[in-house]
Amino acid sequence: MKKNWLFFIAFMISMTFISPSAEAAHSNRPIHWGFKRSTNHKPAEAGGQLDKLLEKYDAFYLGETSKKVIYLTFDNGYEKGYTPQVLDVLKKQKVPATFFVTGHYLNSQPQLVQRMVKEGHIVGNHSWHHPDMTKINEERFKRELDSVRDKVNELTGQEGINYLRPPRGIFSERVLALSRELGYQPVFWSLAFVDWKTDSQRGWKYAYDNIMQQIHPGCILLLHTVSKDNAEALDRAITDLKKEGYTFKSLNDLMFEREIDEQF
Repeated sequence: MKKNWLFFIAFMISMTFISPSAEAAHSNRPIHWGFKRSTNHKPAEAGGQLDKLLEKYDAFYLGETSKKVIYLTFDNGYEKGYTPQVLDVLKKQKVPATFFVTGHYLNSQPQLVQRMVKEGHIVGNHSWHHPDMTKINEERFKRELDSVRDKVNELTGQEGINYLRPPRGIFSERVLALSRELGYQPVFWSLAFVDWKTDSQRGWKYAYDNIMQQIHPGCILLLHTVSKDNAEALDRAITDLKKEGYTFKSLNDLMFEREIDEQF
């Protein structure tokens, strides 16, 4: 009897050590976001394996690909003086956007964040310190996102943040799982180019050409507001895309349309 009891204790102890936690149950192998670029205005492709992984956690990088719709997004880690110009263009063109902000941006540019929300744009979560999310523990992971959410609410009254863009596009299945547990939908992109190097801007036509050549139905377009090229190309690009029959919608529009489709 004593042997049986000792065996049971040993078995339970071993199970304690080998049973994975909810966090460890998901792979934390880093994945650097990448995809096959659009050619001939066909939607970009991440590949079946990534598509399945993203779908499992309600993450996405494309919108409705059967319609000529564009979802405009910006990453705002710091300010270089071009965001007011970007906002002026969006207001003039009546185009919605999502701005993914960091803690530094919230602390240094509160008036611009307030203007974003006041003018009908969405503020998304880009983490407080812009870390590699695969290298931080669950406690810090939550703190990085909660800090942005709380500060945005304090500044703008926007209740909650639904969308998360992992810094530098580095993620893992664990990052996706934790994001969903915290109520976020990770948002990647299907069109981007090297626009963030402030010391090597190439002129407005570089940004314009990259947008026009890679644009496609359902495009989630990523731009950085630190780019002088982007700020100077944006108005012309939006005007010409509208002439080509494209419309601009917000990520909330996309989520609403998906919910309607699921009901029917």
